[in-house]
Amino acid sequence: MPANPLGVLLRNRRAGQQSLQWARPELRAPENFTLTSPAFEHQAPIPEKYRGRMFGPNISPALEWTTPPAGTAELVLIAEDPDVPLGKPALHALTLGIDSALPGLPENALAEPSPVPGLRHGKGALGRRGWAGPLPIRSHGPHAYVFQLFALDRTSELPAGATLGQVTAAMAGHLLGRARLDGSYEIR
Repeated sequence: MPANPLGVLLRNRRAGQQSLQWARPELRAPENFTLTSPAFEHQAPIPEKYRGRMFGPNISPALEWTTPPAGTAELVLIAEDPDVPLGKPALHALTLGIDSALPGLPENALAEPSPVPGLRHGKGALGRRGWAGPLPIRSHGPHAYVFQLFALDRTSELPAGATLGQVTAAMAGHLLGRARLDGSYEIR
């Protein structure tokens, strides 16, 4: 398949790692637990099965983590793509209400509605709730997909449909720790 001229033209334009929630000063916290996936290794390609689709299912990968810090009341997951040719990362998942006693989330737990009790999805890409898998511009090059898991010392009390700004404000000053897993995806 020939290269996509738009992807090639925008190849050097990216939001950047510095635009991730991870880089925000108010969301800095000790990296004192670990986030992994049985579907892919850290910094490795995300399998095709989890690719985003304009229509049809978006299957989220299973995620696993080590025990979060003592006193964790809630976990919040934010998945972003900092390689989009925009001024800010694309939001692929914003999930609240993750029980700190859970050791992880099974495959497709980020579906809307979630099969995992208590999970609430905030507004993601194009106002959508739940997982929106990788769908970068063809020929733009590899994109990073950064799964950021934050441990809060209190519950967020935010409803489903909360915005990223609301979630960030609720987390500020209440972080006990954080963990990160990076995957990549490219459409040539």
